[in-house]
Amino acid sequence: MNMDYSESMQTHPGSTNLKENSEIGSVVDKNDCDELEALVMSRAQTSTSLSSACSYRSTDVDISEERMRRKLRFFFMNPIEKWQAKHRVPYKFVVQVIKIILVTVQLCLFAHNRYKHVNYTWDNRIAFSHLFLNGWDTTREVNSYPPSVGPLAVYKISKFYETLDFAVIGYANLGNAIGPYSYTEEDNSMPAPLLCLYQYKEGTIFGFNESYMFNSEIDERCLNLTVEPNVTAKNYSAKDFLKEHGILINFSSLVKAEMTFSLKTVNFKAAGPITPPDCYKFNIKISFDNEDHDGQMLLSLDADAVRLYCKGDVEYVVDNRLDSILLSILNSLVIVICSISLILCCRAIYRAQQLKLVTINFFQKAYKKDLSAEGQLEFLNMWYIMIIINDVLIILGSGIKEQIERKQFAGDQWNICSVFLGTGNLLVWFGVLRYLGFFKTYNVVILTLKKAAPKVARFLLCALLIYAGFTFCGWLILGPYHMKFRSLASTSECLFALINGDDMYATFSIMSFKSPMLWWYSRIYLYCFISLYIYVVISLFISVIMDAYDTIKLYYKCGFPKSDLQAFVAACTDEASSGIYRNESSSSLGDMVDKLCCCKKTPYTLFSGRSSNFVGAICV
Repeated sequence: MNMDYSESMQTHPGSTNLKENSEIGSVVDKNDCDELEALVMSRAQTSTSLSSACSYRSTDVDISEERMRRKLRFFFMNPIEKWQAKHRVPYKFVVQVIKIILVTVQLCLFAHNRYKHVNYTWDNRIAFSHLFLNGWDTTREVNSYPPSVGPLAVYKISKFYETLDFAVIGYANLGNAIGPYSYTEEDNSMPAPLLCLYQYKEGTIFGFNESYMFNSEIDERCLNLTVEPNVTAKNYSAKDFLKEHGILINFSSLVKAEMTFSLKTVNFKAAGPITPPDCYKFNIKISFDNEDHDGQMLLSLDADAVRLYCKGDVEYVVDNRLDSILLSILNSLVIVICSISLILCCRAIYRAQQLKLVTINFFQKAYKKDLSAEGQLEFLNMWYIMIIINDVLIILGSGIKEQIERKQFAGDQWNICSVFLGTGNLLVWFGVLRYLGFFKTYNVVILTLKKAAPKVARFLLCALLIYAGFTFCGWLILGPYHMKFRSLASTSECLFALINGDDMYATFSIMSFKSPMLWWYSRIYLYCFISLYIYVVISLFISVIMDAYDTIKLYYKCGFPKSDLQAFVAACTDEASSGIYRNESSSSLGDMVDKLCCCKKTPYTLFSGRSSNFVGAICV
């Protein structure tokens, strides 16, 4: 819809109009485009307009007022009504439909690939834990609640060196692994693993007389654990190796130790008729965490996967690039369609703001008052804002996805890409509600949420303050004795689960009885929280929503309240299919080219109170 500050003038038969047209002609004669404007004026004098319920008035001010109504009425029409009004193709709707299809297909393919990637890397991490972690057991591979086993940790100095020996020997005897693992060197020779020690510069404890020497500055020292291939436990000792290099570990000052090395492998499972195998490099890190100095050195293994370019069967890879080509085409189509959607929505918001300025100016000149804030908000379409956000997210996600599929990214990029694409797709499907909202029977949810939003926000603010009080209280008092309250985040998660009736008995029973006073306090605390939120807060929250729903049902029966802008537009009763909208603007390709080239001019007016003055012609 063109948001120009002027409208093409419609004329009506009569002596008054002839006189005004002659005055316009005298003004037009002073312009540069005399012949063109004279032709416009002659057509205006001889043509007759369509009859309409809001078009025929006796004065030019009334005519311009009704034109303003029709302009606003057309602006607030849905795509179907705009098609009926001007046979304008609902291109934004078509773009959104195409975008939903492409984005959903892209997300499904990426989700399938991501699941395979994450599952493959997780399974390899489990395999590495069995190969390189001393004391790893299959019971640790399944997350259970409550945990069936304690943390994997080292408690003796001898166990620390045994764990290092176990990891180094497992790395040196990689050929014993079932997995097709290889070293990172081109000739498959074994590079030495790297051991890094982080210790306080000074950290000596004399417990017998409660004294110590301490310097909080941390020194980092790294060295390669040189070892021969196929070494065994009988002829290798990490402790002796460190002594030979003059390294003596003071465990009272040791903060952490990290052992790192890398392996390569090929995944055949991903291969298919049009998909080649994937090649990976795993950067493995074994960590000994002693930051708490509580006698428990936590042991963990992490494996970061990096995708590589395979150098295998060249014929296979060359003949089966169809999968990569199709995915690249899909990514490109998604980026193009989202870019078009982004441009169209930004253009629509810009034109809406232009029309808002015209409407504010019209109200000030015609009615001597300002347009209300509620009326001005009608020009800000939040659906377009949401579409712009999801377009940006999907474009960024598609770009990262393309780089991942070209095997240039790895690790965290999978997660970042999934966040962008997943959130963007979520908002895309939310956008479908906009088009369902054009039908009254499907618009109840949107209107109810819109009506209830202010009350719900105020209600949640009060409920959140109470919730925050319970959270901090539970974390402080119950945290040392209850596993669900160990951190502020876990305390909040536990309380939110209790609101929804989840795992109540376990929350009561897990509380330790080491402190009888706190055991009884936990009962009072949990009973008060559950009773308050389940029986009071949630009930009030539901009543707020139901009150808004009842109000919307009443509006459907008795009519919705109207702002000053809506009341102004409602006075226009022209149907979309009446033809009056097509009469005022042409949608032909030639007229569009004329407007772009500024080759068509039409008279325009300015208002001054209740009178209007013709001031010339402008390009439209």
